Amino acid sequence: MTSESPFSTKSLSASEYVLALFEPADNVAILARNRMTGRTVQRIAPAETVVGPQFQSWLRNENAGGADVFIGMNPIKEGADTRTKGNIREIRHLYLDLDTGGRDFLDAIRNSSEIPAPNFVLDTSPGKHQVVWKVEGIGRQEAESMLRAMANQFGGDSAATDSTRVLRLPGFANRKYGEEFIVEAHQESSQVYHARDFLLQDDSPDTARHLGDEAGRRIPQGHRSQSEQDWAYAKRALARGDDPAIIIQRIADFRAEEKPDPEYYARHTVMKAEASLRATVASPEFSGSVPIATSEPSREP
Repeated sequence: MTSESPFSTKSLSASEYVLALFEPADNVAILARNRMTGRTVQRIAPAETVVGPQFQSWLRNENAGGADVFIGMNPIKEGADTRTKGNIREIRHLYLDLDTGGRDFLDAIRNSSEIPAPNFVLDTSPGKHQVVWKVEGIGRQEAESMLRAMANQFGGDSAATDSTRVLRLPGFANRKYGEEFIVEAHQESSQVYHARDFLLQDDSPDTARHLGDEAGRRIPQGHRSQSEQDWAYAKRALARGDDPAIIIQRIADFRAEEKPDPEYYARHTVMKAEASLRATVASPEFSGSVPIATSEPSREP
């Protein structure tokens, strides 16, 4: 991640938001869902069409008639007419849907050293937010693993962790609740991020669980989960000089049947272990680059 010059937060209209997310020729999925009638309409069109007056007029009419308005967060392949995972052209965004504890978790995101500054923050209703990062060079499986990790860390909606997700479009009323609330979008950064900028991992023993999450208390005191054992193994292997790439491969092979993306999980386990080890060893020059150990640990990855 390159350093970013100071960015002045600005509010975005619906059209400005669409063009901040996508290139004009990108195919974008727009959804209008009416909870009262049960009617859902999805249209896939180039971003430059979506921001045009005719399309925006249609959306305003749908919203006035009781429909919520959403936008798909990743571009659709040319010629595709559905928003399936197979029709996602590339991963362009990561995101969180903060339905509970919104302000506290939003502050935690902004102050976190493990994830970069959000590009966009949407106020979707009082105390509820959606947070979006622009990314490139990230595959679908890796992106979905990262989405799960961030949702776990920051209290996001676990259902909003797939690449086909739609989020709210600003400038339109949220019809989910009795009192009308116009969704607002604020741009807070112009950066485009990469996987290396997100230092979270799924099931990391260092990952803080948000308050009230029973999942954070499932492991009885004194018992170490397999993820904790993976992390401890990575620290020991790094300390004795094993090549990090070899450690990653061992953990990925060991967890191949349990993790949806074992290489991503293993890589971030090793990254977190090395960061922890560097903070505790006496020498700041530790790099894990000394010769690889030849012995294999018993019942370890």
